[in-house]
Amino acid sequence: MTNDTIDSLASVLARQRAACAAQPYPPLDQRRRDLRDLRQALQDWQDKLAVAMSEDFGRRSAFECKMLDVLAPALQIDHALAHLKRWIRPQRRSADWLFKGNSARVVYQPKGVVGIIAAWNFPIIEAVGPLVTALAAGNRAMIKMSEYSPRSTAVLRDMLASLFSEEQVAVFGGGVEVARAFAGLPLDHIVFTGSPAIGKEVMRAASANLTPVTLELGGKSPAIVGRSASIAVAAASIAHGKAFNAGQACVAPDYALVPSASVGAFVAAAELAFRRMYPDPVGDPEYTWMASDRQATRVRELLADAVAHGATVTPCGAGDGGRVVPLHIVTGVTPAMRIMREELFAPILPVLACDSFDEALRLVGAAPRPLALYYYGSDEAECRRLQRDVHAGGMTFNDWAWHVFQCDLPFGGSGNSGIGSWRGPEGFYALSHAKSVFRVRRWFPTGLFRPPYGNLVQRWSMDFFLGKARRDL
Repeated sequence: MTNDTIDSLASVLARQRAACAAQPYPPLDQRRRDLRDLRQALQDWQDKLAVAMSEDFGRRSAFECKMLDVLAPALQIDHALAHLKRWIRPQRRSADWLFKGNSARVVYQPKGVVGIIAAWNFPIIEAVGPLVTALAAGNRAMIKMSEYSPRSTAVLRDMLASLFSEEQVAVFGGGVEVARAFAGLPLDHIVFTGSPAIGKEVMRAASANLTPVTLELGGKSPAIVGRSASIAVAAASIAHGKAFNAGQACVAPDYALVPSASVGAFVAAAELAFRRMYPDPVGDPEYTWMASDRQATRVRELLADAVAHGATVTPCGAGDGGRVVPLHIVTGVTPAMRIMREELFAPILPVLACDSFDEALRLVGAAPRPLALYYYGSDEAECRRLQRDVHAGGMTFNDWAWHVFQCDLPFGGSGNSGIGSWRGPEGFYALSHAKSVFRVRRWFPTGLFRPPYGNLVQRWSMDFFLGKARRDL
């Protein structure tokens, strides 16, 4: 079992590097076997994983644990198995006209050792998801779990140890000092999931070794309700997005932009939808707790700040005064409120009245780029404008977050919400080195381009491909 110490990080990295040197390019059959074994383990260990995640939270929906943290990486494996042969195949490229007849191609080489830093809110998918891509690309992996997920860490470690040696996959727990040391290791790539603030620290630590990073961060993901939308349908969808994992999701709809005339109807519909899903949040085992007392206290502080600045808060059910927090809808929102300045990560839904679609776009564009954007409506012109003009990591129209479940789509952020993607073909290529290989044919006269310069072929090539210089400049 791995020791969760700084010294053990360097030791495991050295052993994984030695394993990389011994087998720098795992064959397709081995990669497929590893992925199938991992797929079977997710199936076999699903109950243990769900129980561990629930215990880490205090109470977490068993269905939500399995749906996102276990089913999603299992489907990702299925997709990788179906496409891996094509992904790893070298790609033929065209040689430039000046070098026609020679061979040009790109070979996708494993980077080596990939470091994965997972967050606490979805601990298994955020560890196993990048691991799937790392194994598909032929890499070794070191995984740093959150100190707030000790039970999930223990079960995941046991599961992966039953499949892989530490020379291939190793799992670490530990606190902040271990995390800082992990980010500073001379790894070949780092995949981090977490907040923009911590993402900057990870990127800063990685820069000391010029380690490339993939950052899946957060941000305030807007939900735009167009005039063509069904208010009831949009409200029910957004209420579910805020209730899922008690809002503790990086792709949860952070706030809603609703036509001014429809705000009252939207609030009523969202409250009704939440109460239908969770008539008794305190007693319902499928309603997730806030993950810690600190998180629950922050929710109450955010709501108190909003009220102090003149907001109206509509609670959608009864809580327990502790870590069971039902959905709270906030209207009369102003930019001065903390709920509009901070990523919420909580079952709080600010609702902003908008007089037009243009106003909604201005509000979204004035904020840092979000990880996700949701649009409700049937106006094709508005859909086209969102796709063309708005920067967001990803978008789902007429629901929330389903783009995250599509294994052939990249999942990542833009600007403040992240860098790169660890999923799908984009993830495979991100965790591979695209090596250029140019093969010169024996008969090709490259010697004609060597000194002494000025021969006929050199002059003709410059004139033909570059053209004559202007003499009047």
